[in-house]
Parts: sequence; structure tokens; C-alpha cells
Amino acid sequence: MKIAQVAPLVERVPPEMYGGTERVVFHLTEELVKRGHEVTLFASGDSLTSAQLVPVYPKALRLDPTVKDYLPYHMLELGMVYDRAREFDLIHAHLDFITFPFTRLVSTPTVHTLHGRLDIPDIHKIYHYYRDGNFISISNAQRKFLPDLNWLGTVYHGYPLEKFPFNPEPEDYLVFVGRISPEKGPVEAIKIAKKVRMRLVIIAKVDPTDRAYYEEMVKPLIEPPFIEYVGEKGEEERNEIVKKAKAFIFPIDWPEPFGLAIIESLACGTPVITRNRGSIPEIMIHGKTGFICETWEEMADAVQDIKYIDRQACRHHVEENFSVSRMVNEYERIYEQLVNR
Repeated sequence: MKIAQVAPLVERVPPEMYGGTERVVFHLTEELVKRGHEVTLFASGDSLTSAQLVPVYPKALRLDPTVKDYLPYHMLELGMVYDRAREFDLIHAHLDFITFPFTRLVSTPTVHTLHGRLDIPDIHKIYHYYRDGNFISISNAQRKFLPDLNWLGTVYHGYPLEKFPFNPEPEDYLVFVGRISPEKGPVEAIKIAKKVRMRLVIIAKVDPTDRAYYEEMVKPLIEPPFIEYVGEKGEEERNEIVKKAKAFIFPIDWPEPFGLAIIESLACGTPVITRNRGSIPEIMIHGKTGFICETWEEMADAVQDIKYIDRQACRHHVEENFSVSRMVNEYERIYEQLVNR
């Protein structure tokens, strides 16, 4: 099958540091190539892939300080993709709603994996207008805000487990991984660490839109080495910190569409303590892979029970439910349905 994969340009594929969508696109693309598909990847020019790479811009947009607006580059990318639509059996887009108008101009089917939040009222009108498109959710919870879309299936993200070293013997500290933003809950993570009197390592990036939040709300709470902010880390270094942690603290307060950081942590054997938001009940098992709570105070209380969680069971949960093979099997099934139709 000839497949075009259309990735965001903000990070390279795979990302050097933070970047969940681009990491998923990388693993999907590599496995499709291994299975004999002819894959063309539209992405930043610094991307690493065994597919045919079409470099829309020389490097990841976030790494170029001269780039102020990402939208023109993504519109250019879509123009390049749909100019070549006849070359493909199927186009798989990962850019959400900006792709929609292009899809009706060609006969080649497009399938959209929606990676972002769908609870924002401003986007609902365009989604309703193009509701007959081909949509894939990354959790069932993600769908509840737009239930009338033409959903073809839910495909959970998958990771190659060899990238995540299992560690049965943790050290005595907690870890937080993500973005420094209110919905991710770094302030609450710090409150939890202080309440239980445990060291907390924060691995996170700060987007320009969240810089003021970091400076005003988070930075004053940093107290090395007890509360330590280490910035962004590459995958290998990040996994080394996560696998040694006693627990991953994830006090989100938004409808999380999936939660890749949770899967990464569980793959290392590190249980997760989080809030009951969005997809969390679909990707975790309360009392087996960690604890699902409602408030940060409940999360703090759950830290003392983390010793009862079997770290091997955390790893096994990811092996059974979130492998690359399982993810690509499900995408192939949907691809075949669309192409045959």
C-alpha cells in the first residue's frame, strides 16, 4: 500500500526531546515500512526515517528562533501533500482540523488521527461541517465532545518496549514528566511531594505561552535538591530518571486524550498516581498499575500505598495493551477498509 504520513512540523520525527505526536508517527511509520508498505513521510527535514522523507522545512520549527508562526508552514505542507495525492492509496494526517478542507478536493481517501483535545467550543463548528470525514480517536473518552463524527475506530498509541528499560528496584523519589502548564498540574505535583516529604524530579518543557505561569507559579516552588526542575530531557536520559522513581505523579486537570507519559512510565515499571480525567481509566488499572484519584490530597495519600503495586504488572500491562505491533495492526485494518471502499 502507498501511504502518505503527514506529521506536525513543530518537532522532528522522532522528537529529540518533548513531542508525543511526532514520536507516535515515527513508530507507526517505521513499522509500516517493515511490513512492506511504501510510505512517504511529510515532516521536518531533520527527521529520521526509513520511509521516503519529504522535508517541508529544514528543521523542527520550534528549534528555529526566526519562525514565529507555525501555521503557514503547515499550510505549505498540506499543499505539498495534496498536490501529490494521486500518488498514494491513502493519506494519514496528524494535523487535526487544518487538513479538513483539502480532503474534499481529491479522490484519495484521508484518515485523521485526532491527537488533541476536543472540548474547545471554537473548533466544534468546523468539525461538524466535516463530520463525514474519516476519524480515528486515541481514546474512547476523547470522542464524547464530538460523538457525531464518522469515527472509524479508537487506536491506542503503541511503543517499542525495548526503548524502555524495566527497573524492579526504585529509589526513594517521585517524578513528574510533561509540560509546565496549569492543566498538567506541576504545582499540585510539588504540593504532593512536600506533603509526603519526598524528593521530586520535574522533567518538563516550558512553551512560550506558559512562560509566565512557570515564572509566577512554579519557579518560586523549586527548592533543589528536594524539588528539582531539570528541564527537557532526551528519551534515553528521561527513561533513566523515570525508571528509578518510586512513582510518577501526574495530577492533570483536563480531559487528557491519551497520556503517553503514563505509558512510558509503566513500561519502565514505575507506577502512576493521577487524577480521573479523560482517558485515564482506559489506560490504567486502579490498584494494579497505580492509583486514580480525584484530588491532589488523595494523590498524596496514595503515595504511601505505592509499595503494594507490582512493578512487573505495570510493565506487563503495557506489553499487553500498548505495543507498536498492536497499534499498527489496528491502523492497517482501517487503512484496508478505506482503500477497499
